[in-house]
Amino acid sequence: MSDRPLSDVTVLELGHIIAGPFCSLLLADMGARVIKVEHPKGGDLVRDSSPLGNSSFNYVNRDKESITLDLKTDDGLDIFHQLLADADVVVENFKPGTAERLGVGYDSLREQYPKLVYCSIKGFNEGPYEEHPALDPVAEALSGLMSVTGHPGEPPVRSGTSVADMAASLYGAIGILAALRQREETGEGQKVSAPLFESTVALMGYWLSFTQAYDDVPEPLGAGHPNWAPYDVFQTADEKWVFVGPSGEHQWRAFCSALDLSLHEDSRFETLADRRENVEVLTDLLAVELRQFDRAAIVDKLHEAGVPVAPVNNIREVCNDPHLAATDALTSIHVAEGDGDSVNVPRSPIRSSAFSPIDSDDPPTLGEDTGSILASLGYSSTEIEALREQGAI
Repeated sequence: MSDRPLSDVTVLELGHIIAGPFCSLLLADMGARVIKVEHPKGGDLVRDSSPLGNSSFNYVNRDKESITLDLKTDDGLDIFHQLLADADVVVENFKPGTAERLGVGYDSLREQYPKLVYCSIKGFNEGPYEEHPALDPVAEALSGLMSVTGHPGEPPVRSGTSVADMAASLYGAIGILAALRQREETGEGQKVSAPLFESTVALMGYWLSFTQAYDDVPEPLGAGHPNWAPYDVFQTADEKWVFVGPSGEHQWRAFCSALDLSLHEDSRFETLADRRENVEVLTDLLAVELRQFDRAAIVDKLHEAGVPVAPVNNIREVCNDPHLAATDALTSIHVAEGDGDSVNVPRSPIRSSAFSPIDSDDPPTLGEDTGSILASLGYSSTEIEALREQGAI
């Protein structure tokens, strides 16, 4: 028996770009078999689209199989139904109405496949916005996330990664796991909805609580947080950046001692309340003081003192991070799209005493597994070639 908790689960993915594919990747990381269903002409919208599109495809589609089906053809739709006969989960993130037009929406499938767990990732839950076009930045803007990202007086800033897409993916995966658990009790499947907008709002929950309780609308935060001071990034002597965040009186004194500062003796900065009230002055003073040290020196001194600190790593530094190497946090894959041979990408960060992280497979080339999957359904090589000539696969 496999030690992977979802080793008996088969997922059909009708996904593209980030949200749908990342959701099913999370299930693959738990051992599920994921069959990515793509159109024969081009497949996933980000396949071979740009260097960044290729890179996102290679990451979120590792550990999957790819079959090409034109669901607008009778033969393509029939093959999809044959796959549904043994599937546990469908994940789709088409535009609203697309799955229904293709005949693969939940209402079209629920009676024939009563045990099916169907996860639909859209921009919005049903309501006034449900037909609006949605992208990750749309959800970030509407949710308020964009309004607190960046620096005061500057334009709002999108997050540096696809936070809204991935938030919906995470909530979608959680919903799928809950639905599979409930199916064990009831024998029935269900539809799970995971919207970008509402998922991102959920990440903003404590800000919503703050604004309503204190009648205060937060401005862009930069790298800081209004609850703590100092709590920010500072440039160092070697033209790099470091984050420091002593979060209590003991850490504040340890911070000053480690860097041979006397600021903790200044009445303006004696308590956290004092430091919050005088945060601009304190930040300006620290900007001068920390500019005297190389980044590595600050990190070493504050680590030794037990004070929260981190270098602001660029992406190459993350790729070479010694902790990630020591904890086997990255896995090597051969790329399916774009230039290069192999790259290291994140594997699931979850560690368990009962199951091991999977050894990752490469992302699939377009339709790479079409022949083998159809053969497993009983199609002969002649029949497969005929379907290919017809454009159904």
